[in-house]
Parts: sequence; structure tokens; C-alpha cells
Amino acid sequence: MTYDAAAWGALAFALSILLGIVTFFRWRSRGAAAGLRGAGFTLLPVAAWLTGVLELAFDVADSVGRWAVHVVFSPTVWLGVVVAGASAALFGAAALVRRREPRRGRDATGPAGPSPAVRARGKGPAAIGDDDLDDIEAILRKHGIS
Repeated sequence: MTYDAAAWGALAFALSILLGIVTFFRWRSRGAAAGLRGAGFTLLPVAAWLTGVLELAFDVADSVGRWAVHVVFSPTVWLGVVVAGASAALFGAAALVRRREPRRGRDATGPAGPSPAVRARGKGPAAIGDDDLDDIEAILRKHGIS
């Protein structure tokens, strides 16, 4: 839908007049700061018209509205939503299965034997990170967190 410049100008000036009336009453009831802020808003519709943003905003709103109507009333779009949901469910199921499977191959042991995380779980003096864990546990105990 295309409107001529006069129609957009009339809309911009009508909005500015309406905002000007609101600004006048806000100025009288709330003071100069509210009035000046309202005057700034009063000028925005004319500025939007002069820069072409008013028509752009209308075109964007019109396109979004058409798209929303198309989404609501199109069985093809709903089929696409169902397929996207199935895809998301499969990704979630894959993540659950991966979390429950034991690690195999080079991921678990690495090229030179068990990884540091596997070694750290062991008992005894060779365990990595025990000093740090002891310090952290002591701090937590000190603050009553166990």
C-alpha cells in the first residue's frame, strides 16, 4: 500500500498536535521538566515524516502483521514448526544419551594415559589438586558451609 507524501505529512502533523495537547497539560500539572520532555516527543512525528522513518515504521508493522497472519493460518508453517520441534527433541535426546554413555577412545584416556581429571579422582599423594580442595574445604567450613 503506497500513500503520497501529503498523507504521511497529515498523519505526522496530526500526531504532533495530539502530543502537543498532552504536553501542554503535563507542563501545567507536572512542571517544566515534564513539559520540555513532552515537547521533545511532540516533534518526533514530524521528524520521522521528514526522514522517511514514519513510512518505514508503517511498512515494518504491515509486514510483521502479514507474516503473523500467514503463520497463524498456514498449515505448511505449522508443519514447519512441528519439524523444528522434532529436531530440537532429537538434539536434546542426543545430549542425554551422550551424557549417559561411558567415554571411549582418546577422549577418556588421552594419548599418554588417563587425563588429569581422571588422575585427580584417585586417592593418595599422587592425586592432583588435593591441596586446593583442602584449602577450599577449610574456607567453606570456616563460614559454616559444608
